[in-house]
Amino acid sequence: MKALIKLGGALLDSANSREALAGQIAAAGARGGRLVVVHGGGRRMTRYLAEHGIESRFVDGLRVTGPETVDAVLQVFAGSVNHELVASLNRAGAMAVGLTGIDALLVEAAQMDPALGAVGRVTTVNAGLLHLLAEHGYLPVVACVAGDRQGGIYNVNADHMAAACAVAFGAQQLLFLTDVAGVLDAGKQVRSVVTAAEVAQLIAGGNATGGMQTKLNAALAALAGGVGQVRIAPGSSADVIERILAGEDIGTRVVAGEVPAL
Repeated sequence: MKALIKLGGALLDSANSREALAGQIAAAGARGGRLVVVHGGGRRMTRYLAEHGIESRFVDGLRVTGPETVDAVLQVFAGSVNHELVASLNRAGAMAVGLTGIDALLVEAAQMDPALGAVGRVTTVNAGLLHLLAEHGYLPVVACVAGDRQGGIYNVNADHMAAACAVAFGAQQLLFLTDVAGVLDAGKQVRSVVTAAEVAQLIAGGNATGGMQTKLNAALAALAGGVGQVRIAPGSSADVIERILAGEDIGTRVVAGEVPAL
């Protein structure tokens, strides 16, 4: 079984949460899963910038990334957040390898919009490195930083990066682990399943905004790219990774078309 697990920055902000998830991921790998982890770290980034007197500005949920913010992206996403997570995974028994999209041109990107600075959209995922590591028992842990063949460095939304990597890796499952219970409908109830048509309705109605809107769009892109199952689930739930991989219905499953009758 091949799966990609995307960890939201809020889950990694707490050492207890990070350690618990690292233990679950290591256990899933020990059971034979070929896994890739992609992570963000937005909360840590916002604090870092504030401490250095740099205002965080967002456009449509994307962080405007000027030259001074690119340096912070490398120090926070590719540095402290990635290395702390790798250390936790290794402590739990995994053989984790910290990476960015810059390494071996794993994830190539192009500038999304000059007004956003060095915010990138993924153009290519060269998954050979992911396959090589996973097939030899290593766990790739990829920070949401990409590059290009001219030496450029890009801040890439972690949900978009996770979806693109899941497609290129040939993942059967993509898990977005986050700090909310799942996708909420207009009545603030967690939906167990949402279709592409319902995603459009939730976004148009203002019920899925910001980070959740991004996750839903990334989920649909992953499904369109051939990923078998996509789920948005609460990373704080006990044994959430084992339970989802075992088929338990936790959080929200995103599907492309009509939900089959039970």
